[in-house]
Amino acid sequence: MATEPDARHPRRTGVDIELNRAGRLAGVPTLAGMKAIRYQRYGSPDVLELQDVGMPAVGDGEVLVRVRAASVNPLDFHFLRGTPYLVRLAGGLTRPRRTGLGVDLAGHVEAVGRDVTGFSPGDEVFGQCAGTFAEYVTFGPKAAVLAKPANLTFEQAAAVPVAGFTALQALRDSAHVKAGHRVLVNGAGGGVGTFAVQIARAFGAEVTGVCSPGKVALVGSIGADRVVDYTREDFTRTDRPYDVVIDTVGNRTLSEIRRVLAPKGVLVSVGAPDDGNWIAPLTGIAKMLATSAFVSQSLRPMLARPKRDDLAVLSELLVAGRVTAVIDRTYPLAEVPDAVRYLEEGHAAGKVVITI
Repeated sequence: MATEPDARHPRRTGVDIELNRAGRLAGVPTLAGMKAIRYQRYGSPDVLELQDVGMPAVGDGEVLVRVRAASVNPLDFHFLRGTPYLVRLAGGLTRPRRTGLGVDLAGHVEAVGRDVTGFSPGDEVFGQCAGTFAEYVTFGPKAAVLAKPANLTFEQAAAVPVAGFTALQALRDSAHVKAGHRVLVNGAGGGVGTFAVQIARAFGAEVTGVCSPGKVALVGSIGADRVVDYTREDFTRTDRPYDVVIDTVGNRTLSEIRRVLAPKGVLVSVGAPDDGNWIAPLTGIAKMLATSAFVSQSLRPMLARPKRDDLAVLSELLVAGRVTAVIDRTYPLAEVPDAVRYLEEGHAAGKVVITI
């Protein structure tokens, strides 16, 4: 696919590309800057600003992508607020080290460094890297970025990486879900939950999804065998225990969830209530690990990691139509603060996507 004409890039003043003998990029595209979301201090979405900034430099091993869509994750508002304070060990103690936000992206390759293989200008890609709430971004050789499935829009592809990694790794690596397993997903209507329901079904599991009343139809439509409206039924009281519980919400106590877990069952926790700025997440993790040492059930907290091989697995499921990205709503780049606020409220049905 050729680079789009300048008429669609009003801020572009021309592209000055010096090619080496192999035909790959040796110089850097000369553009007049770009729009990006930036923040200089921790705080609410009010501290986010749409700014004119310089184009990212493209190193010899890097790829420059024109971002067409990105998506919002809880990771974003935790780094935005700098809470729980543990995130500041990575993000900066008193102020953010990186002033960009966003990690999911889909777009097309604008230019490649001279040492890059596997990507060419015009390629449509999706994956995970830093600072994707921007018109352009670069990624290096270790980034979890691959060719975008042709049957996905940019918006659908951008909704996949973080939520898809989390659901896949929770089910496959932590819970070892197999055909015939009974799986319950608490928070089945959210970003991770919608992927977890579909991936569990793709693995051959029998899936129960727990969600709010407004998401019951959605969760049923993506393949849940049974849907529980938590306002009408307490899912922690049932006569049929589950082999696996994927908890994306953290709104029930450990003892309550263990009631519905089979004696050799596995609980995987990928979400926790935002009830403290200091070590609130660690207390829940410590309790799970301590309890797990004395019971037959496996209680496992997890944090997903971006992996190119796992993105390939997700891509195969997406191409086959066994998994689809569920998008609640989209926002333009200038309205990222509103998008973050909406996701932080906790009512999104599926993913919240930024169109660029």
